[in-house]
Formats: sequence, C-alpha cells, structure tokens
Amino acid sequence: MLITPHISDAALPAVIRPVLSLAQSPAERDMLLLSLLTASGSCMPNLYFRYGISAKRYYANLQCFIVGSAASGKGIANLALELVRPIDECTPLLIPGDATYAAFFKQLAKQNGRGYIHESEGSVITDVWRSSTANYNTALRKAAEHEPISRTRCREESVIVCPQLSVLLTGTFSQYRALVPGIENGYFSRLLTLIVDDCRPFSGKYVTPAAQSEGILAAASQQLYRLYEQLLFGKPREFVLTDSQRERLGRHFESAYPALIRMLGKNFHSVVLRMAIQIERIAMILSALRVSCARDFDERVFTCSDTDYATAELIGNKLILHMAQAYQLIEGTQKTELPAVKPLDQRQILLSPARRVRKQDARC
Repeated sequence: MLITPHISDAALPAVIRPVLSLAQSPAERDMLLLSLLTASGSCMPNLYFRYGISAKRYYANLQCFIVGSAASGKGIANLALELVRPIDECTPLLIPGDATYAAFFKQLAKQNGRGYIHESEGSVITDVWRSSTANYNTALRKAAEHEPISRTRCREESVIVCPQLSVLLTGTFSQYRALVPGIENGYFSRLLTLIVDDCRPFSGKYVTPAAQSEGILAAASQQLYRLYEQLLFGKPREFVLTDSQRERLGRHFESAYPALIRMLGKNFHSVVLRMAIQIERIAMILSALRVSCARDFDERVFTCSDTDYATAELIGNKLILHMAQAYQLIEGTQKTELPAVKPLDQRQILLSPARRVRKQDARC
C-alpha cells in the first residue's frame, strides 16, 4: 500500500522534489510526502475551495498521524518542520501539543485562528489529554471542519470563528489508539492515517555530513516563505476543480468506495465522505506549490491541473486503505481482506485479496 512508487517526480511540484530525494526508502518517501503536504498546507492562508450544496469554504489544513514501530524511519517527518520554522520565527505559527486547552485556545486565537501542531511523539498529546483541563480533542475535530471553537468562563466568552489548524503526529499504534480510542470517535474519520510496518535498515548515509540536506531544506523553506507572504498579504484566492475533475471525483466515490463500506460497516462511511474533501485539499496544496512563482497566481480564482488532481486522487486512494487497516486494528479484527485500488484510469476497486495485517503490527 505504498503511495509514492506510483507517483513520478515530474507529477510533483518542483519545490518538494529535492526534499523527497532525502528519503532512503519508499516508506520514508511516503512519510515525507505526507509530512510536506501537511506542513505546507499550514502556510497557505486565504486559500480555499467550496464544497457541497452549501458551498462551504475549506482551507488547506490537513490533520495526519503516521503510525509506525520503533526504527521505522518516522523521524524523517521532522524535515517538514524545518520548512515551517523560518515562517514561525517571523509570524508565530507553531503550537505545542503539550498544552492545556486554555493555553491551546489562547495561542490559536492570538494567531488569528491559524496554527500548526507538529509532534514526533504522539504520546505528548495523549499524555496531557488525560487531564480534563487539557483535552482538546473536540477542538481538533471542529478545526478539521473549520467550525467555530468557543471557550467560556464566568466573566468572559471568546470564539475562534474559522480555525485553520494543521496537525502532524507520528508515533506507535498504541499512541494512535490512545488518541483515537474507537472508530465511533469523530476524530478517526477526520485524521488521515498512514501506517508504516517495516523497519528501516541502517545506512552509512545517516552518518555523513548534512550540508547537502541543509541546503535543500533552506531553498525549499525560502520558496514556501515567499508563497506564505503572497497569500497572507494578498486577496483571498479560490481554488476550483474543472468540470471533468469534479465529475470524475463524484463518479469515483459513487462506484468504488461502497465496496469498502459493505466490507467494513456503516461506521466507515464517514471516512469515505470526508476523503473527498481531503483529496481536494491535497490537490489545492499541490497546485499552490506548483504555481507559487507563476505570474497568474495573482488571479482571484485558479484552476487545478489534471496532473495535480490525478496525484491527489492517487494519494487519497492509498490513504483510505491505510485508514481501513487502522479501522481493523482499532476494532481488533483482521479477518477482512481489503480490496486493492486499481490505477486511476480504471477508477474502480476489484475485490482482490490484499496483504493481511500481521499480528505484530497490532502490537506496535
């Protein structure tokens, strides 16, 4: 269920290609790509698309959890954090996961509702959530849908009307399970999940000087900073799919994903519905990164390219299978065999046996 082997470098925005070259395995490349998309999306204010009958605005904020055992290479996700640091130094963006609800709310409000939580140990959040005064699970769920977050005290009441919060967490399955205790927890369907179950072999490259990687990260962070400034101080920009892309997205969900719902149950329905929004979010992030230096980016409305849509749909197809695997692990059943997602041009799921979840995966 690897993602990136099916995506060519030419299909990705030029700004993130050199960063992805730092990965030493396909699994690391998957983790790094998802991390880069999440971190980059946190730096795209005033960029939105409309979805649904109500034409509700959605922004470029992803919330993701990378699940893996020790020595699986999860640490590579921290490279994405380095891209955001220059922005945070000038305009506060980062919010620590180890915070009470009051501190979390105050910091997010101070940053005009925009923020990015990046924690390399999921237990940082789950440990602090054991206190009733520090559990902001509900706030994360509302932020994923840009719904108002409120805080009421005896003498004051304050509301963040449209939170735009990105979250990237990495950790073991036990840490993930503490964050999402059950599939009926509303956060499960809102939290994109990537499961990595192979250990990283040792390589001599890990002990070589890091000058080359520092140069690559510096160049990428500078370009992301320029994009951030362009969006922050410019007019709001609307991202739109073409008519054919919108039709393709709808047809894809109508024909393909009901098989997963039939196999896993109605509780998985919310994951399927929200994945359509996640695919469009990913397409918007890819498109913004691609056109960040183009002159026509000053237009109020910009359209998704077929390349970026196809890439986003492929990523979404793979992630929904990872979330189906997480669904099975949370439920404690491993009997159901997941269907494999066929290439995009076929746009259908065949009920062919997929790799079963090994028992040791559940003990990560």
